[in-house]
Amino acid sequence: MRPLVIGLGNLDRGDDAVGLLVARGLDLPDVDVCEASGEPTELVSLWDGRQDVWVVDAACSGAPPGTVHHLGTPLPAFVGSGSTHGLGLSDAVELARVLELLPPRLSVVAIEGRDFALGASLTPEVRAGAEQALAWLKDRLKAEE
Repeated sequence: MRPLVIGLGNLDRGDDAVGLLVARGLDLPDVDVCEASGEPTELVSLWDGRQDVWVVDAACSGAPPGTVHHLGTPLPAFVGSGSTHGLGLSDAVELARVLELLPPRLSVVAIEGRDFALGASLTPEVRAGAEQALAWLKDRLKAEE
């Protein structure tokens, strides 16, 4: 089964768009890519039945903006906490765990954001982090083929 990459975010909220930017940059023929807002039931539905899921999202841990975090589950509380999703990615993971719908492999690439204000643009350091995360993710997905 093909891996699935889900880019999370909101284009109108500055650095929260970083997951969408990375997802849009993926152009690998044997990888399914989609975009989502980050709502937990939507995510659980997207990864239901999948074996290998990668989620790309913004983070707010206090690390410098643009820092790329590579995470597995369980997720630290900062994942999704800086984004504008009502509930975070961690909530989706816990919902899937309770419903026994968690994929066997769920990996998260979280890029540290700085500015999540309505109407803000992606900050330069987060754009650089997105480029780094995209290159790393492409390398990982190619290596797994």
